[in-house]
Amino acid sequence: MSRRRPERRFAVGLLVLSAVAAVTMAGSPAASAQPTAVRAVSAAVQPAAVQPAAVPAAPSGFTTTWSDDFNGAANSALDTGTWRYDAGAGANFGTGEIETTTTSTANVYEDGNGHLVLKALHSGTDPNAGWTSGRVETQADGFGAQPGGVVRMQASIQQPNVTTANGAGYWPAFWMLGSPLRIGVPWPGSGEIDAMEDINGRSSLFGTLHCGVSPGGPCNESTGIGSGERACAGCQTGYHTYAVEVDRSTSPEQIRYYLDGAVYFTINSSQVDAATWANAVDHSFYIIFDLAIGGAFPAAFGGGPNASTVSGGALNVDYVAVYNKAPAAASGTDIALGKPTTASSAESAQFPASNATDGNITTRWSSGFSDPQWLQVDLGQNYNLSHATLTWEAASAAAYQIQTSNDGTNWTTIATNNNSPVDIQDLNLSGSGRYVRVNATSRASQYGDSLYEFALYGTPSNGGGTGGPATLLSQGKTATASSVENASFTAPNAVDGNAGTRWSSAFTDPQWLQVDLGASHTISQVVLNWEAAYATGFQIQTSADGSNWTTVYSTTTGTGGNQTLNVSGTGRYVRVYGTARATQWGYSLWEFQVYGS
Repeated sequence: MSRRRPERRFAVGLLVLSAVAAVTMAGSPAASAQPTAVRAVSAAVQPAAVQPAAVPAAPSGFTTTWSDDFNGAANSALDTGTWRYDAGAGANFGTGEIETTTTSTANVYEDGNGHLVLKALHSGTDPNAGWTSGRVETQADGFGAQPGGVVRMQASIQQPNVTTANGAGYWPAFWMLGSPLRIGVPWPGSGEIDAMEDINGRSSLFGTLHCGVSPGGPCNESTGIGSGERACAGCQTGYHTYAVEVDRSTSPEQIRYYLDGAVYFTINSSQVDAATWANAVDHSFYIIFDLAIGGAFPAAFGGGPNASTVSGGALNVDYVAVYNKAPAAASGTDIALGKPTTASSAESAQFPASNATDGNITTRWSSGFSDPQWLQVDLGQNYNLSHATLTWEAASAAAYQIQTSNDGTNWTTIATNNNSPVDIQDLNLSGSGRYVRVNATSRASQYGDSLYEFALYGTPSNGGGTGGPATLLSQGKTATASSVENASFTAPNAVDGNAGTRWSSAFTDPQWLQVDLGASHTISQVVLNWEAAYATGFQIQTSADGSNWTTVYSTTTGTGGNQTLNVSGTGRYVRVYGTARATQWGYSLWEFQVYGS
């Protein structure tokens, strides 16, 4: 099932050419196509609208990492924050394909009924020319299994509604490529997992792993390690569920292929040498949907397109989802989630430090393109640390330390990784501190250090050290305000741990922002991270009932910026009460943090 794909690394939709073009080949036993003088058939083959299914809940033991339900308007383009169009001539893909993939909504669109549609269209009289179609891939490439964990990548798809009589040359696919490909690690060593391929309207499917070297090698490239052709009754006329699981919790590790929830093919890591498997499988992937026309794979089963091949066949996707089962060692609460996070630099405003602790595998921090760089999390109090997981983008750190500090200035190294060959690390830790950072000293690519998620596990320590034992009490708690500028700047934004979102009030005095801590606490510190529209006059107030307030801090000479205020008081409710604005705008806070015990 041969596939060659020129891969590129993007930043905020801007193309950055990678060092090499990827070659993704999947071959089948050679069979000669029958050259025929043929005509194109213009009648579109498009099934009636089907009521979309909701993205299923995660299977038992799994959590949902990411999904897309394709709920765009009829004939709308894809969200390029989530998807990339991989447009170009099929002749460049190394598989003999003849289509040109485009960004046009004639070929790639959401149908308004909850589906992604990739449609192959033909013009002219030569069946071996004039084809356009679509291929898309996820922007994110952090979908993988942690060591000791499992990842399941799943989609509900209707294959093109064609038959062997009118579908010669059609080649739909749902597949994944290893993220190292995006920084120049060559195919097939970087790995390819084909969850579903079909050719020529045969009502069947093939599942394949590509690995090692090509031609030949331990994975028999360019054929790969494959299931062979499996029956898929009704897959051209209805939606069926296709999935693969990469299971790193078993020995040997496995890749399992599913059709409608039933395993139809399994590959064990023991089938190849350990290095080949690790290089191809033990890392993250990105997801691809495409509809090719012609090429070596369809040719191996009779050839096409031919005189009867119909124009307008479509690959329809109802949803796509990624589910993860965490390793047993990672049980517990991620204490870094949503905590204040800073970094030595950021590639751009689209990749801030807070992305690495937001729990979203599709957002990332990316540093400047130089060494060294660091990412730092303020846990709000001292913790005894037991465990860390790091999910890097393909542009990872090749060498880094995990360091802790009680004061954010003096650091102790508690773990070192001198050569990170994969992008998902799982580290046992023994150390304590309020501040934890990843200190990256060497990059694995010409790009910056790019981290999807940095998760930490541990328990609060006694004593607390410098910086005190104070706990961040306000994170994620219920926040309300006297007013908002508009629906984009609501009160919860000030306690969400994301320094890129904010609360902004109406443009009058006075205004207030209030957080309900859920129970009465002793309050020792308040941290205010003002936007440029700050308060010159304000009070910090506490309350037991949300109605009667006690002022624990007051100023008429506020300077804005980041203000750390030591206070003494108790209460369930804490608010900042603004009495005088520094600008004509409202009061605007990126973050309002309340610490105490």
